[in-house]
Amino acid sequence: MDLHQRYPAISDLRNRARARLPRFVWDYLDSATGNEATQRRNRAELDKVLFRPSILHGEMTPDLGARLLGQNFPLPFGMAPVGMSGLIWPDAERRLARAAATAGLPFCLSTVASRTPEDVAPALGQHGWFQLYPPRDPAIRADMLNRARAAGFSTLILTADVPVASRRERQTRSGLTQPPRLTPRLFAQVALRPAWALGTLRMGMPRMRLMDGYADTKVSLSSTAHIGYLLRTSPDWDYLRTLRDAWAGPLIVKGVLTPEDAARLEAAGVDAIWVSNHAGRQFDAAPATVEVLPAIRAATSLPVIFDSGIEGGLDILRALALGADFVMLGRAWHYALAALGDLGPAHLADLLAKDMAANMGQLGARRLSDLPARLLPR
Repeated sequence: MDLHQRYPAISDLRNRARARLPRFVWDYLDSATGNEATQRRNRAELDKVLFRPSILHGEMTPDLGARLLGQNFPLPFGMAPVGMSGLIWPDAERRLARAAATAGLPFCLSTVASRTPEDVAPALGQHGWFQLYPPRDPAIRADMLNRARAAGFSTLILTADVPVASRRERQTRSGLTQPPRLTPRLFAQVALRPAWALGTLRMGMPRMRLMDGYADTKVSLSSTAHIGYLLRTSPDWDYLRTLRDAWAGPLIVKGVLTPEDAARLEAAGVDAIWVSNHAGRQFDAAPATVEVLPAIRAATSLPVIFDSGIEGGLDILRALALGADFVMLGRAWHYALAALGDLGPAHLADLLAKDMAANMGQLGARRLSDLPARLLPR
């Protein structure tokens, strides 16, 4: 089967994934918050970023390599953290970690993953990143960091744009609870999706295993908030300084949307800035990430990572042209895995690379560093 013939774009993988996932799982993966206006805004603003095609450059093979945090990567993108990946597809964290290792790309494990750092360690390549939702208890924080480091995660990501739980109304309407449990309504949906059902039966219903390990009798599991929210805090600048002192490797702060915050983060000793609006999943009146990217790029000399709204190789080029050094995708890898199983992530990486190369050929851009000069002024 020629996957490029059947699934030539992320939209094809998305459609296939939707057909294979129970409705409540699909809504968990695909939904945003509020009326989902920020999610739509990400797409609309990316479409406004135009280039000037350039002719008569002869034959070329574009160089898609990128350098970030002292490491060379064959492609300028990686796998963003997604909470409870194992709900989306059975054993997703380890499957995606293996795929990232094979491709030489960064893989980010969420604090609220369905697998612990130790579970993922055997599948982890040399570019393992651990995403931290900040624990309130200093002892829990120290233990988490030690476990991540011992498991082979070299880079730490502090997610700063989730100070409180978002509502995600579409996800709520689906009937999903935390921890997930199969009500008669959800069981009826599962019965229609045998591949997901059989895989989940083998692996067991996913839980936030890292966070569950720190629960004690003081934590009320009857709360409407999941265990992650019950154990974590809303970080401040003092928390960031403590984290900087505690982590010897690269430290990235994710969820930056203002140049003022970017400049202050650089002064605080952060190693990279991650521009993100959480793909519209936290706040429905946020600007599109691509709108704020140029000003953030101008405000810092640090590497800039970008996410939210990416739907193809051309979108990656748009972000790189506007100042990003690297791009991360979250949903897309899960669409690919749910659509095609273990073949999906490798196919996604290949179709993104081919899309980037085709568009760079139209622009006469031999290197990613050529892209800013090809932008059409906005």
